[in-house]
Amino acid sequence: MAERGRPRAFDRGQVLEQAMDVFWLRGYEGASLTALTQAMEINPPSLYAAFKNKEGLFRAALDHYLTHHGAYRYSVLADAPTAREGVQALLKETVARFYHSHPPRGCLVVLAALSGTPESQLIQDELSLQRRETHRLIEARIRRGLLEGDVPVGTNIETLSGFYTTVMFGLSVQAKDQVAYEQMVAFVETAMGVWPPLSL
Repeated sequence: MAERGRPRAFDRGQVLEQAMDVFWLRGYEGASLTALTQAMEINPPSLYAAFKNKEGLFRAALDHYLTHHGAYRYSVLADAPTAREGVQALLKETVARFYHSHPPRGCLVVLAALSGTPESQLIQDELSLQRRETHRLIEARIRRGLLEGDVPVGTNIETLSGFYTTVMFGLSVQAKDQVAYEQMVAFVETAMGVWPPLSL
């Protein structure tokens, strides 16, 4: 009897979106091959032929996520006229994206890393790398603001960028816990109150 499932020539983007949703909901460790193949509507041999193993599938799904759901980080920060406006826009856009789905899901890069074992250390390292990239982007935008005169001289850029990175990742966990959207927006406004004024 022939195995059930989508033929080998499946739509790669579609199956990656489906796999991404499973990883997003269950994390890397919690996403079983059975759950993945059922969501992707392919059989295990097709999964192995296309992605080699679960780790290969996760890496492909993560690339898909970063391309289609995470690239906004770059443009939102770069296009804002000041560093403060850029960071505020990043946090607000992040919250808005969390609440595009129901229930809100938070950030895959954060949530997929909340549990892990030594066997998945390479995956955890990759997720850590992506979180550091977000920190790097925020820090770079604040440094640009210092050069352009909209960030006060003497600002501890490392601490400030680390703070807003922490806020951003914390918002992801709060979204996963289905905190009300209005409360999340209030968190952002409160966090922006920490920004050092130019008068100092």
